[in-house]
Amino acid sequence: MRFNAAQSRDRYGLLLTVFILMIIFILVFNLVSINKERFSSNGVTRIYFADNMSEGHLALVQRFNQRFAGEIEVVPIDLPFTKFSTNERKELLARSLRSRDSRIDVFAIDLIWTPRFVKWGEPLSKYFMQGDLAQVLPQALQTCYFGNSLVGVPIYIDVGVMYYRRDLLNRVPGGRQFSQKLKNSVRWEELIAFSQQAFPDRPIYLFQADRYEGLVCNYFEILGNLGGSPYQNQVLSFTTPQSYQAAQFMYDLIHRYHLAPIEVTHFNERESYYYALRNDVPFFRGWSGYLKDIPLTTADSLIVQQLEVAMLPHFDNQQPTTIFGGWNLMISKYSSHKTEAVRFLNFMLEEESQRILFETSGFLPTRKSLYTDSILTRRYPYLTFLKKVIESGQHRPALIEYTRISDILSSYLNRALSGEISVAEALRSIDATIAKQKLIGLRIP
Repeated sequence: MRFNAAQSRDRYGLLLTVFILMIIFILVFNLVSINKERFSSNGVTRIYFADNMSEGHLALVQRFNQRFAGEIEVVPIDLPFTKFSTNERKELLARSLRSRDSRIDVFAIDLIWTPRFVKWGEPLSKYFMQGDLAQVLPQALQTCYFGNSLVGVPIYIDVGVMYYRRDLLNRVPGGRQFSQKLKNSVRWEELIAFSQQAFPDRPIYLFQADRYEGLVCNYFEILGNLGGSPYQNQVLSFTTPQSYQAAQFMYDLIHRYHLAPIEVTHFNERESYYYALRNDVPFFRGWSGYLKDIPLTTADSLIVQQLEVAMLPHFDNQQPTTIFGGWNLMISKYSSHKTEAVRFLNFMLEEESQRILFETSGFLPTRKSLYTDSILTRRYPYLTFLKKVIESGQHRPALIEYTRISDILSSYLNRALSGEISVAEALRSIDATIAKQKLIGLRIP
């Protein structure tokens, strides 16, 4: 069976590679085509912006084009989450930017890609005043620096949270009281004990454990909550006691406590959300703005109205911990329209732009003032709560080769959670593979 599973993974990997290459060909072809239309017939400068074009993004592009009509026009290049995984988007952008003929002017990157993309990005420190940057959440701005150089600006931030079903808890003894506890954060021990009593013999908690970045985020949240770190004496190490405890706890949620179904080992965010909504799972881990990424049926929407948000559970004598997500904007150093691109970045950071992006598509703002805006917080009271969650956040390691290390982590952790290998073997293999590929010692100062 292991041999067959390996064969299946190899075939899947080959098909995925072919698919990505086809998409890259199409994207490069389109970029060559749009290069011929860099200027419109009336002399307007066109700049090309690559991102997942949500309703909010498109509204802002239209607003910008109206403001600078006759001078600058932003042309969106849509890389939707519905068609491309995060890793696929990364490879599409990287392969495109490797060509100096690329005419993408502005592009969005996952905040963990900054070290990877800095070689293709325009240094931005000379374009932005410190007073303007002081209006941005420091937790978001931190990911836009490489060393002491500003290389991007944060378009939105995200945090890991726990969602729970208010209606399901209200139906069980002690559920209403437990809901009040959840307003802050409950201990894992409390969640396990309550769930075993209130929802026996059924899955009650979902997290994402497929072989991708979402699994790594879940792992780092638990590791951080245990007081652990991926470093030992400034060197990556995943064979520490806390690293083992974190991975073993995730395994136990599936195989010992039976709180999470084995299906989580095949779940990304979208799949886990749908499973939770359609199988009446009372608790699940997700991102604060998860609804922006999934289309909902009428039945799903009715269930979503019963969802409440809480901090992730924590261990005894520890504080809640969440991992940051989010996306930053960079300017290609090969762009011939950097001045116009900077004006677009400034526009995207404006308070009104951030408000539109949040209210239209649910992206958590990076502008400080919106978290204390009385009108906005009355309309969306959870925004005040999410500011508190942000204050408990941690960043993933700032590594030049983070994406390669993350791939190693997610692969072996998934095998351990699936029961294919032991937790101890998985962690030893992670350290050994990182060492073999010479990825140690690449921490950014």
